[in-house]
Amino acid sequence: MTDTIKMIDNMENPRRRQLLAGSVGALAAAGLSGWSSKSLAEEAKPKPLPVYVNWKDADDVIVHSSSTLETRREAFGTSVITPADQLYIRNNLPAPDASIVADRDAWQIALEGVKNPRSLTVGELKSMGLETVAMVLQCSGNGRGFFPHKPSGTPWTVGAAGCTIWSGVPVRAVVEALGGVGEGVRFMTGTGGEKLPDGIDPKTVIVERSIPLQAMNQALLAWEMNGEPVPMAHGGPLRLIVPGYYGVNHIKYIKRLALTAEETDAKIQKTGYRMSPIGEKGNPSQPSVLAMTVKSWINHPSGAGDSVRAGLMQIDGVAFGGINGVKGVEVSWDGGKAWKEATFVGPDMGRYAWRQFVFPVKLKAGTYRFASRATDSQGNVQPEARVENASGYSNTSWHDHAVEIVVS
Repeated sequence: MTDTIKMIDNMENPRRRQLLAGSVGALAAAGLSGWSSKSLAEEAKPKPLPVYVNWKDADDVIVHSSSTLETRREAFGTSVITPADQLYIRNNLPAPDASIVADRDAWQIALEGVKNPRSLTVGELKSMGLETVAMVLQCSGNGRGFFPHKPSGTPWTVGAAGCTIWSGVPVRAVVEALGGVGEGVRFMTGTGGEKLPDGIDPKTVIVERSIPLQAMNQALLAWEMNGEPVPMAHGGPLRLIVPGYYGVNHIKYIKRLALTAEETDAKIQKTGYRMSPIGEKGNPSQPSVLAMTVKSWINHPSGAGDSVRAGLMQIDGVAFGGINGVKGVEVSWDGGKAWKEATFVGPDMGRYAWRQFVFPVKLKAGTYRFASRATDSQGNVQPEARVENASGYSNTSWHDHAVEIVVS
């Protein structure tokens, strides 16, 4: 690491970042009087927290809409677990009424596709087994904001993700207690318990996802998150948790879990969340958004107006392997021309959790582009380029997630 510090200290100063004030002046000179500094400030004014998540930390999240909240990059701490009041929100349907968590143990889920199908309450599930898992919960659109074709949907950068701890009964234990897997089963299909709009085909809006049956071996029916009952905003009283998979597959307010021979024909599965070529609509022949792959990014400095002084500093961030554990992470200070190994810090909380890393550097005044590149336990390396697709899913590009840091 000493060689790295010397190397960066001796680099020539790159060009300076253009100041925001200069950009505003250029707009005014162009005659765009509506873009005054006042109107820019008004545009930047944060939206209020929706009522159902008014317990969140308003300073640590970006409110995109009533159903989408993003954790600010600079708000991520260095203690592995993401607190509930900072964790992102993504809902495909309006959040249900808070009354659904009034009697959590009474919530019922129907188990189908097993040899002895039946409905069980959360109270009954609590007698059937218990496991706890730390894992990355990440929206499949995390990183969408970096796609140049500007896909529709929330322009997430890095904050539609967090590392969380879930406790509940293993799905495999429930299936075993109900006689085991039925004949011809290939998928595990979860159905959410949101109230559906009246007068339309339920299959067009229902949150119902099918994932490969093997995911059952790690899945939980969880009633606790980060040591507390799962908040209603995050799927309480009961949520399907599938470690290593994107968030859309972790069904909130789960009311039905079926082992099925075929994928559901619900729109969210049949045409939604597909890796479609740009300009094309989703269809069942395209890959579905399922398991996550290796990814990392730098959190501090965040590149969001940080005041960075020349001298010794600590670059830190997070890295994870998706369905695999993460083995290592490298950091580049020059946009990917040279790389050096970073050091993991803090506890290793298992295969599905992220690891935090640190990279000490001594910087002279100038502009630097810092990037991180992770490798998983199977040797897969985080790619430089994103996989182009219509909806902006599964962006793991280290180039896109790099940050520009101005040192004075």
